[in-house]
This record gives sequence, C-alpha cells and structure tokens, in this order.
Amino acid sequence: MKVSWIAWWIINAIFLIGFITISVFVWTRSVDAAGFEQTYETKMISFIILTLVFIIPLAVQIIWMIINLVVAKNKKENFVGR
Repeated sequence: MKVSWIAWWIINAIFLIGFITISVFVWTRSVDAAGFEQTYETKMISFIILTLVFIIPLAVQIIWMIINLVVAKNKKENFVGR
C-alpha cells in the first residue's frame, strides 16, 4: 500500500508542475502560435480551458486517494482485530 501512496504523490507532483508550467507559459506569452495578440480575455479563455483539461486527472487523483484511504483503514482494522 505504501507504494500506492508514493506513486500517488509522484503523479500529483508531476501534474502540479505541468499545470504551473503551462499556466506560466499561457500568461507570459504575448502572441499565440497562430500569430494573434494575446489580450487578457484570450489568456483567461486559455487558462479556463487548461483548467478544464486538468479537472479530469484531478478527479482520477481524488478517487485514487479515497481508495488508498479506504484500503489503509481496512488494513489497519484487520491488523488491530487479530
């Protein structure tokens, strides 16, 4: 079970670093790949889309955390009950 928690933290760190890196890139660029000037509104739209894309892995991570907690609790109860 400890391996599952370690993997959970590593995956979370990777997603957090990726989200921060892409967010900084979106906020600091002045022109996008198509050559259009980036205004505050277009940066906000890009950030909202980025956030929506990262909601799916966030949901998976939350479910994984709940499973880890339930399994750890069950193992603890089985260990104490012996």
